[in-house]
Amino acid sequence: MKIKANDKVKVLAGKDRGKTGKVLQVLVKEQRASVEGLNLLIKHLRPQRRGEKGQRVEFPAPMNLSNLAIVCPKCGKTCRVGFDIKKTTVSDKEVTKKVRICKKCHKSID
Repeated sequence: MKIKANDKVKVLAGKDRGKTGKVLQVLVKEQRASVEGLNLLIKHLRPQRRGEKGQRVEFPAPMNLSNLAIVCPKCGKTCRVGFDIKKTTVSDKEVTKKVRICKKCHKSID
């Protein structure tokens, strides 16, 4: 998955085009992600008991991943995501790890 939770993303299409925000959650099967403060919907809730008032709850609705571009934390620009394999040694064992990289500045995003 190229976009993960807590990534900073920019919206490419839709009513919030051009805005940036932090990813709250990613729905992998549906290919959607909800972004903090963007694509807000209002849900009206009925009162549960007598004498209670109804409520309006605002929440960020999930949007398609194709409408989001990740913002590189190093260069600060929107970028495409690539993958690289880093090899490290931990207590005499060689460990390989798959790391996301920015295609513009070639620095790791993780």
